[in-house]
Amino acid sequence: MNDTILIVLSLGIAYLLGSIPFGYILVRTFRHEDIRATGSGNIGATNVARSGAKGLGVATLVLDTLKGWLAVYIAQRLALHYGAFPKGYDIAALAGLVAVLGHMFPVWLGFRGGKGVATALGVFLALMPGVTLVAVLVFAVVVAFTKYVSLASIVGAAVLAILAVLFDGRHRLIVDLVYIAIALLVIWKHSGNIARLRAGTEPKFGQKNAATLP
Repeated sequence: MNDTILIVLSLGIAYLLGSIPFGYILVRTFRHEDIRATGSGNIGATNVARSGAKGLGVATLVLDTLKGWLAVYIAQRLALHYGAFPKGYDIAALAGLVAVLGHMFPVWLGFRGGKGVATALGVFLALMPGVTLVAVLVFAVVVAFTKYVSLASIVGAAVLAILAVLFDGRHRLIVDLVYIAIALLVIWKHSGNIARLRAGTEPKFGQKNAATLP
């Protein structure tokens, strides 16, 4: 298998994995509701939990994280099997980016998906587990002190990208650019949250948002 086919295959699998809308599927299956019509309309774990389905929220978090990790793992295994290393790490990083894009823009939901936090977490756990744990700690501290999950997600994404670039022993530009791109995408998807944080209207952790979107 040549590099082009390997890249296309890895990125295609990554997109399909990332685009699986677990939050939507779980809420539709167990509550017979469309999570997109509840609260913020987001399909991610926070909105699922805030809708009153905390167990489904946890399941969404785990599954969305797993699909990000799995997209990278499959790309790594394909590269290893077909002898594509050291380019294999580049391909795996790109697969992680595509998985996050798949979550944000899933073909199954008209390209309207989630904010990519959990999927990005899975990607970084597969690529840089050590710095990811540090970023998760930062996330937890921000939530503990502010009660804003969105703010913690933004800060955590920024910290994760910075640490990943600083401690990337491979010093491969394409990989560092992927780290930065994922963080910027996550922050961009939180633009609405940033506006609400500035206006003082962002709901805090544990606060149920009963608003329903038209």
